Amino acid sequence: MLKAAYYEGNRRVRVGECKPIEPAPGQVQIKVSHCGICGSDLHMFHGAMDHRFRVPHVFGHEMSGTVHAIGEGVGGFAPGDHVTVRPLDPCGACPACRAGHSHVCQRLKFIGFDAPGALQTLWTVPAHTLHRLPQSLPLEKAALVEPVAVACHDVRLAEVKNGEYVVVQGGGPIGILIALVARHAGARVTLTEVNPFRLKLARDLGLEAINPREIDPVNYVNEHTETAGADVVFEVSGSAAGAETMTQLARVRGRIVVVAIFSAAPKVDLFRFFWRELRLLGARVYEPQDFEQAIALTASGALPLDRLISEVSPLEAVQSALERLGSGGEVMKILIRCGE
Repeated sequence: MLKAAYYEGNRRVRVGECKPIEPAPGQVQIKVSHCGICGSDLHMFHGAMDHRFRVPHVFGHEMSGTVHAIGEGVGGFAPGDHVTVRPLDPCGACPACRAGHSHVCQRLKFIGFDAPGALQTLWTVPAHTLHRLPQSLPLEKAALVEPVAVACHDVRLAEVKNGEYVVVQGGGPIGILIALVARHAGARVTLTEVNPFRLKLARDLGLEAINPREIDPVNYVNEHTETAGADVVFEVSGSAAGAETMTQLARVRGRIVVVAIFSAAPKVDLFRFFWRELRLLGARVYEPQDFEQAIALTASGALPLDRLISEVSPLEAVQSALERLGSGGEVMKILIRCGE
């Protein structure tokens, strides 16, 4: 039986039968292997995205799989090819798209929320979203390419250079990945995190990590930079404290990259921006080159990604996976096995 995970509202997910959609011209049908559960899925589970779709809704977007069927006019792929999906479907006509920034299209459809997602046996998507995976890359591990691409995009926008001092505020999956990608780029990285499990995992991965409730991060960074401050600060915590602290951590003409989604406008020290000539960047999703870099990094084994996978569970366990992630317990990344 072909199955899918349906979000039904009110923090309920039902796993049941689904009818595959035959690929139309320009589309590809994928046999999904694995799909990761992320923070955005958790926001959806908590009802924050109910305005974007009708329930029941199939969700999920961090995935890997194999090409199953190809629609008319699609070239470059064949059944059996290992692929992942960059789940962005831009309009191609708005000012952002015309300027070459289709990843932040003004009418962007994020597949998985604005269109059916990957938590199903067979998933049909536009062919332009596909990225080829090396056959040697295990499909389980390949399901991490999408979040790695987020980190690659963030580090690239920040222009992190070899030898720079980087601070990452927030040690969830994206924060950890940003720290790992920045370290791979040659930066010295300090990560701040209050969750004991995440803090220990970061240290086990060889990252310099502190609890900002126990060690003042501003004093810590000043002590390690001869009072200069950090070259780059990534704000990934989404906390009011993080928004206030980020400006105090950056050096003169330092770069601050806001990765977290803030539900309410935080307090930000704009005087500090003036006084130190700081730069503030927003980093939203990713571009094709970020996916290609993420695939290369994942396939090379340069990042200890296996350590981030807390468990691999069957499709029937999506509900419990979301509940575990929402509890703040000892879990980092849960992968759902969608295939046999």
